[in-house]
Amino acid sequence: MLKKMTLVFFLFIISFQNFAQQQESDTVKIQFSPVTITAMRYAENIFEIPMSITIINFDKVNPIIGYGLNEVLSSVPGVLAQSRYGNQDVRIVIRGFGARGAGDRSNAGTSRGIRVMTNGIPETEPDGRTAFDLIDLSLAKSMEIIRSNASAIWGNASGGILNVSLIPTTDNPFTNVQSLFGSYGLNKYTFEAGTTFNESKIFGSFSQTYFDGWRENSRSKRGIINFGINSALSNKSNLGVYLAATENLFHIPGPLSQKQFDSSITMANPTYKMRSERRFNRLGRMGLTFDYNFDESNSISSMVFVNPKFLQRSERNTFRDFTRYHVGGNFLYKNLMNITSNLENKFLFGIDQAYQDGAILFYSLTPTGGRGTTLRTNKREGANTFGSFVQNELILNNQITFLAGARYDNITYSNESFMAPIVKLQSKSFTKITPKFGFTYRFAERHMLFLNFGGGVEVPAGNETDPANTFGQDTVFALNPLLEPITSTTLELGTKHAINFDNLFLHAVNYELSLYSISVKNDIIPYQGGRFYFTAGETSRIGAEFGATLMFDEGLTLRTAVTYSNNRYEDYKVDSVHYDKTKINRFADYSENKVAGIPDLFYNLELKYTPTFFNHLFIQMSLSGVGEYFVDDANTITVPNYNILSFSFGTNKEIYLTEKIYVKGFFGLNNIFDKKYAASAFINPDFVGGAPVFLEPGMPRNFVISFSLGWN
Repeated sequence: MLKKMTLVFFLFIISFQNFAQQQESDTVKIQFSPVTITAMRYAENIFEIPMSITIINFDKVNPIIGYGLNEVLSSVPGVLAQSRYGNQDVRIVIRGFGARGAGDRSNAGTSRGIRVMTNGIPETEPDGRTAFDLIDLSLAKSMEIIRSNASAIWGNASGGILNVSLIPTTDNPFTNVQSLFGSYGLNKYTFEAGTTFNESKIFGSFSQTYFDGWRENSRSKRGIINFGINSALSNKSNLGVYLAATENLFHIPGPLSQKQFDSSITMANPTYKMRSERRFNRLGRMGLTFDYNFDESNSISSMVFVNPKFLQRSERNTFRDFTRYHVGGNFLYKNLMNITSNLENKFLFGIDQAYQDGAILFYSLTPTGGRGTTLRTNKREGANTFGSFVQNELILNNQITFLAGARYDNITYSNESFMAPIVKLQSKSFTKITPKFGFTYRFAERHMLFLNFGGGVEVPAGNETDPANTFGQDTVFALNPLLEPITSTTLELGTKHAINFDNLFLHAVNYELSLYSISVKNDIIPYQGGRFYFTAGETSRIGAEFGATLMFDEGLTLRTAVTYSNNRYEDYKVDSVHYDKTKINRFADYSENKVAGIPDLFYNLELKYTPTFFNHLFIQMSLSGVGEYFVDDANTITVPNYNILSFSFGTNKEIYLTEKIYVKGFFGLNNIFDKKYAASAFINPDFVGGAPVFLEPGMPRNFVISFSLGWN
């Protein structure tokens, strides 16, 4: 299959290159400004990087609610982003990484396997889990998405990278106030402001969102405040100070059986509703960044952060209190050297360190879902990650790039219990060296072909290392001794191209195409809603991703993102005693079955019209779809495919009422035909009354209206 896809890939490149050359004489070249990405640890031209990368500039994106990451990630090839309940609780899968984060009971509101950052400061915890409490995309200015495995650069749980920037791109003073409301009690208010003072850029933002929810027990509210200073201390140094805080409460309606789903998609799982299952997260973060250029060739950069967290949950018939502190930082050294007039060398060395620890108290749950008076668990758990890496890039004639690098990671867990049965401090470490090799050939300034080969590592998350209760039948462990790190090897071939056809009905085309083959060992699989985990011997993922933007005459634009993949267990035997005691054989062999939770096909299409006679307005239709997929390793339970059509119109850019005061606004109608579908699902779910409970309904038809008033 991979050989056939590769052949088609090269035929596509050759044919499109010939077509572009035929139009050369009739083409007026677009003068593109350099496109750089910083999620590679330093600013670099996106057409020099041997990875699949997408950059989203929010000043060029149609207005969004900003509550969930799915609003923008759904338009990125290779990224499956599904809103579970209409708020920030989004399931994100990049090339299979993150798939097991769907429905695990201790994983509500979080993702894993994908590294997320804000202004370069990690949201991802040392064990690889990421909560989205501090991310509101309506306040973001840009986002960088790396779909290639980036473990050799960022370490544990870097199957994909999301880096959100809140730093304003303008140096002009500005203020903006937005009011937004929509179906099911959605209300949101945001405020943004920024200015410059001497050599400093000062900015701040605030958002408050309320959502009654469209299912029982799905109410949520969240407030976020951000403040930042980016200051040039001298012509050689720069200091960044970033502060953030949030208070986030969201209820969890839970999954439904097929019978419940068919009866009423607005109902909550009866158990979740009875316990008022929810998360109440309060956290803050302060981060400092410092960059210093010794000369044109040598520079350093560093970052430190502190992230206190106070988390409360109603979960699994207990009320849970977590008090955690997450601290860390990094140090980077970069050297640029011109070996000859045609040969440039870039060398990078870096160190990362992060640590999280804290107390965990489990109490009894009152009949109304509150904290009871009986203390059931008193323990602490910590995680420390240390990594160091080197990377070297050779660039020949500003056309050919060779990249090689390696990273060493050491991730250590610690855990102890202070209540009977008392478990003294236990620890377990995972170490791994991850290589990376890349090659890039640039046909032109905005046309490149790349090849990369590298490794990946992802250690078990904290709740996965906490073993299932064996009711005294086995030795008591604070840390699961059976799970090992997920390791992967990725081979990827891709291309990016941007071209302008000035005298044609089709004005311009920007496209990207990637083929990948990923071999994964020790893939960790959740069972019974995340009560315990098994390890698959080997998994394979083969896929193709295509994204394109076509700009036509008369202000018409078509955007498409299509992903096809084949994901299978190559070697996977499960001890059936753990989940089905009726099995005659001791083991169930799921080798050659499809991987649970990953559809073969998903896509997004957007057709936008901006009238040439008044380009301040836009009208847009979007169609998104997800193919059928299995949610159990036995491949007996499926989630049906779905296709959702949405419509929006509004201002394409600011409409100035005076020289400095402007207005913006938009209206959106989502799920126009009120399609009944499952937006997400629990992997290897619980069975209640003999029926699997796994379906998380998608949002019915809904609308949103927004109005903004600004000064610039």
